[in-house]
Amino acid sequence: MTKSSTPEYQAQQWWHTDIIDMRPGEIRYRGYPIEALIGNVGFADMVWLMTRGELPTRPQAALLETALMSAVDHGPQAPSIAIARMAMTCGGSLNNALASAVNVLDDVHGGAGEQAVELYRSILAYQTGGHTLEIAVQEGIATWQRERTKLIPGFGHRFHPVDPRGPRLLQLVEEAAGRGEVAGHFVAIAREIERQLIAMKGKPIPLNIDGATAVIYAELGFPAPLARGLFCLSRSVGILAHAWEQQCQGGRNKGPLPKGWLWPYGGPAPRPVPTRA
Repeated sequence: MTKSSTPEYQAQQWWHTDIIDMRPGEIRYRGYPIEALIGNVGFADMVWLMTRGELPTRPQAALLETALMSAVDHGPQAPSIAIARMAMTCGGSLNNALASAVNVLDDVHGGAGEQAVELYRSILAYQTGGHTLEIAVQEGIATWQRERTKLIPGFGHRFHPVDPRGPRLLQLVEEAAGRGEVAGHFVAIAREIERQLIAMKGKPIPLNIDGATAVIYAELGFPAPLARGLFCLSRSVGILAHAWEQQCQGGRNKGPLPKGWLWPYGGPAPRPVPTRA
């Protein structure tokens, strides 16, 4: 019997991981002892280490930090936040509220950042193939609308005429690019998309938080699916804060509409139940 065929070896390999090594009295993340990491690296550093395998440079960690902190909350009008607060009034625990809220961070509410990274990368591929930025963006938008959806992820906002988070985040990325900390390809792509959308629609279609953080995640080399995961991680802070606030405020069975407000009904008029054979 070879070593790889023994029950002990197969049991050890069942949860094979390169992330954590642990034995009694010892914990190492990606090879680094936890006691050396504690007090020397921040939370954003740990996010990078756990997902990417190495510690980031300080500029990389700083940009990741800005993306994570900028998207933590958008108020109870955001479905995930509203769901967390309602869960608490139904007698749920904080972890129940967090799970309920994160579960709705999907393609429509929460997935635009991942989609924006995909779009940006497809446009960069057109540029790498020899197209100018303007033509690459035209091709990228056309392909996206033909193959995916007419909506361009990361642009436009139903509440903000200009999302106040977007310009500041792009400014920080451009400053980082000026210092040579990132390449700056994706911030240029995002600005050109915004310019072309305004020209196409004849009205402002501003970059939103999803598009802006997607610029950072793309500049930092995160795979597109991780952009959604990072948004979930970021928004969980706001979810936790609102769930805790709701618990402190109290309230029972707080639904999506205030007391006394009813939904519009458009079904059949009142009618009797027919006699059936």
